[in-house]
Amino acid sequence: MNIKQLFDLTGKTAIVTGGGRGLGAQIAEGFAEAGANVVLCSRRVEACEETAERLQRETGAQCLALACDVRNPEDVQRVVNEAAARFGRIDILVNNSGASWGAPAEEMPLEAWNKVMDINVTGTFLMAQAVGRVMIGQRAGKIINIASVAGLAGSDPRYMDAIGYSASKGAVISFTKDLAVKWGGHNITVNAIAPGFFPTKMSKELLNRGGEHILNATPLRRYGSDQDLKGSAVFLASDAANYVTGTVLVVDGGMSAM
Repeated sequence: MNIKQLFDLTGKTAIVTGGGRGLGAQIAEGFAEAGANVVLCSRRVEACEETAERLQRETGAQCLALACDVRNPEDVQRVVNEAAARFGRIDILVNNSGASWGAPAEEMPLEAWNKVMDINVTGTFLMAQAVGRVMIGQRAGKIINIASVAGLAGSDPRYMDAIGYSASKGAVISFTKDLAVKWGGHNITVNAIAPGFFPTKMSKELLNRGGEHILNATPLRRYGSDQDLKGSAVFLASDAANYVTGTVLVVDGGMSAM
């Protein structure tokens, strides 16, 4: 294959959780532009429907919007069944749905900790497990888990005090590495992307409070843009990354190098 063919996703089918807005919508847009069929799912199905309609209009991609709470095994299985029925196979899964909760560690409510862990960790496991069964049968697949630079090291509580979120993203990184080992024999690659700071609804309060510090700690001196995850996600989802598994691709403007 030439280089354009290596990155081409034409005919592939991708599921993106939390795909209606923010980083998930950006990744879904990249897949659609590369030729993939895209299934968008989240608890807020209206956002997925809006994004699916836009992507179909702008790229011609076939898109499907579905309601899904990734904490609910029945919801997860329904999404997998509908995606497979509509498109015949599932080639790519992006586990992007996420939640956070800001509080000092000594004050973190247990229900908030459980919510973050259930969505970020258990949801990632449930989706990977359900889609993985399909991929094992196909003897092929690409799983991309969205981690965070917050899962790589501790965070200064003056700017980011969300121990549940950081712990959950560290768990996603370990899960990624172990699942890559477990499923490599099925020709399934499992990788993670660890974004730095992107302006999204989830990060708005954090950036308002600690934006100057974050920019000073980022060698490129800017936040991530609405284009900066597309290439990374398409790379890991494409044949160009067929020999890449168990890795964490950090997309943070150089922050983790400081």
